[in-house]
Amino acid sequence: MRRRVSPDEELMTALYTEHYAVLLSFVLRYVHDRHRAEDLVQETLLRAWKHIDHLDPDPGRTRSYLLTIARNVVTNAWRAEQRRPHLVADEAAVNAMPSADNVDRMVEGWLVAEAIERLSADHQAVVRAMYYEGQSVADAARQLSVPEGTVKSRAYYAVRALRTVFEEMGVLR
Repeated sequence: MRRRVSPDEELMTALYTEHYAVLLSFVLRYVHDRHRAEDLVQETLLRAWKHIDHLDPDPGRTRSYLLTIARNVVTNAWRAEQRRPHLVADEAAVNAMPSADNVDRMVEGWLVAEAIERLSADHQAVVRAMYYEGQSVADAARQLSVPEGTVKSRAYYAVRALRTVFEEMGVLR
């Protein structure tokens, strides 16, 4: 059994057959991607179908009506594209942007530097020698001209003082 086709469907089929190529070439002047242009032509014909009662039976007026709709569709698509952020293809620019991990490390670095500044000079020297420069207890003792036991106790009390400073700063681990 054949499905009965409505007059509106017949009209749309005729519009598609008659005007699709012209609409596609018109849209391709502005959109240089064929798939995107085909989508915009489909959108044009969909809008025409929604307002099929506005179509004039004169073929010249129908084409100008469809071209006007196509122009509006292309303009709306261009405006929507301008609102979207553009992808950056420059590798150097992408690599220069801080990632979330870098930002977290930077903030933690600032917090640690601020906390160390609040320690006594002796504790700061031991922390820098052992934790930043990676020196052993013996090397730190030689550099600071103090016994190894003093370096160990200063390191122990510096870490405890840092915990207190972090709690005062509101940094809880």
